[in-house]
Amino acid sequence: TTIITVEEQMRGWMASIAKERKVLRQVKAYRELGGLFAFFRAYHLAPFDEAAVGIFDTFGSIQIGTPDKKIAAIILANNALLLTANRR
Repeated sequence: TTIITVEEQMRGWMASIAKERKVLRQVKAYRELGGLFAFFRAYHLAPFDEAAVGIFDTFGSIQIGTPDKKIAAIILANNALLLTANRR
């Protein structure tokens, strides 16, 4: 999987933590955040490196979000297979 995938998941749990004012209600989100790292430990994380940036810069104004463009660039830079439900 890609480092961007990890980033997106991490941002989601961090947003859940930040929105909760009561510390006790943050416990579940912190538990899930910890589980995220344990889960991804078993995977190779394809980096967003210089090769991926070179490809990313060629995408121009393709109408998908920046994270999806980064994931696509990583996939192309690593000659990997992309599985997605994103039809764009």
